Amino acid sequence: MSANANVPKADIQGDSTPAARPSLTLKKRLRASPDRVYAAWTDAAQMMQWFGPENVVMKEAECDPRVGGSFRAVMIENTGDRHEVGGTYLELVPNEKLVFSWSWITTPERQSQVTVTLKPDGDETILTLHHEQLFDEASRAGHEHGWTGSLNKLEEFFA
Repeated sequence: MSANANVPKADIQGDSTPAARPSLTLKKRLRASPDRVYAAWTDAAQMMQWFGPENVVMKEAECDPRVGGSFRAVMIENTGDRHEVGGTYLELVPNEKLVFSWSWITTPERQSQVTVTLKPDGDETILTLHHEQLFDEASRAGHEHGWTGSLNKLEEFFA
């Protein structure tokens, strides 16, 4: 009997490891200082004004920006579909970095992780968003659409 006889096939192949799962990275230059951008991510009233892609309207936002605190966002798509996402803040460096878990209420077993870094560049900020441990390529494509739309709305928020 081999040493791997009792190990599920997925574990042998590494298919279930976070490194094997899709990720995406997006960058956006914003006409705002890092402290203003950080506030837009950690203040529910500001999130209500920009969070979500172009085809959704925010209905609720909650933020408890501290390690172990949670966030929640409820969006209504232009089709009438309701989407709710939430997570837990894992790391916060004011005006520099946010790391949080991410899962949709309908698929809580598909938890992933988002890291947002803010780098000052003169009077502007370069935001880098890295979303990792996504469930599959379809999830990656959907999140790329969502985050691209959200970051475009965030850019407009600071215009």
